[in-house]
Parts: sequence; C-alpha cells; structure tokens
Amino acid sequence: MRKNEFHVTNPKNIALGMNATDDRNQNDFIMLPTVDFCFKELMQNEKVRKGMIAAILGIRSEKVEEAVLMPTILRKEYEDDKYGVLDVLVKLRDGTRMDFEMQLVYFEFWENRTLYYLSKMYTDQIKEGEDYDVLKKCIQVSIFDHVYFEADDRCYRRITFRDDELKEEYTDLMEIHILELPKLPQEEKDETDLMQWMRFLGGKRREDFEKMAEKNPEMKEAYEMLDRMSADERKRLEYEERQKLLRDKNMILKDGKRKYERGLREGRAEGRECGLREGIDRINQLNVKLSELHRTEDILKAATDKAYQKKLFEEFGL
Repeated sequence: MRKNEFHVTNPKNIALGMNATDDRNQNDFIMLPTVDFCFKELMQNEKVRKGMIAAILGIRSEKVEEAVLMPTILRKEYEDDKYGVLDVLVKLRDGTRMDFEMQLVYFEFWENRTLYYLSKMYTDQIKEGEDYDVLKKCIQVSIFDHVYFEADDRCYRRITFRDDELKEEYTDLMEIHILELPKLPQEEKDETDLMQWMRFLGGKRREDFEKMAEKNPEMKEAYEMLDRMSADERKRLEYEERQKLLRDKNMILKDGKRKYERGLREGRAEGRECGLREGIDRINQLNVKLSELHRTEDILKAATDKAYQKKLFEEFGL
C-alpha cells in the first residue's frame, strides 16, 4: 500500500505548466472496480475472490475451500450457436459454478442475455452419455453501476425458480443475484459482508477504499491491489483506454435513445396530423355522396351522431 508522502513539485512539471496540485492529483488516482478491466484483475486474486464469493453466499470466507477460475468462453455445441463470453467464471469445490459480470452501462434485453448465459453455463456441464446427476448449481451475479429496476430502492435481490401459488422455492440449482450499487442506502452499523463489498465496489475515491479496507483482510487485499495497479503505467493506460471505450459506448446508447425518443414524438405528431387529414377526407367524401343523393338530413345527423356516421361510412364503404 502506498504510504502518504510529502510531494515536492518537480521542476520538469513547472516547465510543462503543472503545479503541486496536479502532481498530488496524479498520486491520488485510483482505479475503480466498476470498470470491468479492473474488476477482472481483482478477481484474479484468490483471497479477494473468496471474500466476494463468501459475501454472496452468506458464509465466512474461510468456508470457501476452493474457488478456481475457469475459461470464460462457453462450449459451442452447434455451428450456429452464439458464443457466451462471461466476465469471471469460478468453480467451487462442490462443483457450484459462479459467473460474475460487471455492468457499467445499460444493456438492452439484459434479462434475455442473462438467462441465455446462465442456461449455457448449466447445460455446459453435461456431456453426451452422462446422467443428469452431474449437473451442479450455477449462480449468475450481475453487478450494476446503474439503476436497472426503477420501481423500488432495493439494492440487492436473489432470484430463483419458485412455485407462484405456494411461494416456495422449486429449486436453487439456478440462481441470479443482482447488486445495484447506486441504490446503496446510508451506511449503518453491523452491516453484512455483502453490503460492505457493495460499498467497496461502488467506491469513487481513494478515501472510500481506505475506509472499507479496515473492515476485513480481503477488502484490505483488494485495496492494496487497486493501489498497485493504479501505480502501474501500463495497466493505467489499459484501464483508461477501457474507460474511454465504455464512455463512448454509453454516449452512443444515450444518443440513440434520445434520437429514438425524438423520432417517436415526431412520429406521433405526424401520425396525429395524418390521421386528422384522413378523417377529414373521409367525412368530405361521405358528405359529397350524401349531397349527390339529396340526403341533406343525413349530413346534419352524422355531424352530431358518431354512431350514425360510422353506419354511413360502412354503407358507402368508406
């Protein structure tokens, strides 16, 4: 962990127009775990990995006896299958598989995508000729740095197969855990390990990570990793490039959404105007036909009686 040091302004920095504040800001820089590149790096550390897994499962970290990283491209059974690429895939000693995904930007059809990957992860365990008893529990963990479920303020939810009528769990062989970091409430005493890890993952400043590092040795290890990575010039360049790509993607999505909403508004306005014109044309055609037949009273009645007007439209095939 980097120790606090007294920073002296470098003469070279003065020549470049930098000052002591710029130099200090450079040293205060810390990578954010919500950037998927950084999250994957953290999960390479077994101690950090076990700490996060234990928090999700609601057990003590020493109870996680084994947490082996697995390849993150799911097996492709048929030529036209889509590849499923996971962020971090872990296998526990009892065979349970856990997929961790960090979502920094909104993803359209997230539910479909998650179910697809979870199903592939589950069926990928069995090979031709094997029995169903080889299938082990699969857990998908989605960590959002944006609000996905806007209807409530719950920052964590666990989803399984349930009996709708009895409200009983049908099976826990497939689970989805959702962590929405922006929904974290004010910090309270005696918080669960999961809440503490969520606060760590959602940290935005070095002070946030320093504070959480005091909670347990796994988060201390994670903070020290962030500190080392942030001081590594090569990793920092890679991290900043990934941040740029994510920002660009987010702007494209926002721009696309704005254009879609504007097009929708314009389309509705045009549709209303078009519908109004078509309605007037129909009425004019009806009035002409009624006039030709000298049915003046029907023209007046249709103007005040919509049901009768509809009947006349059907009569003349308009």
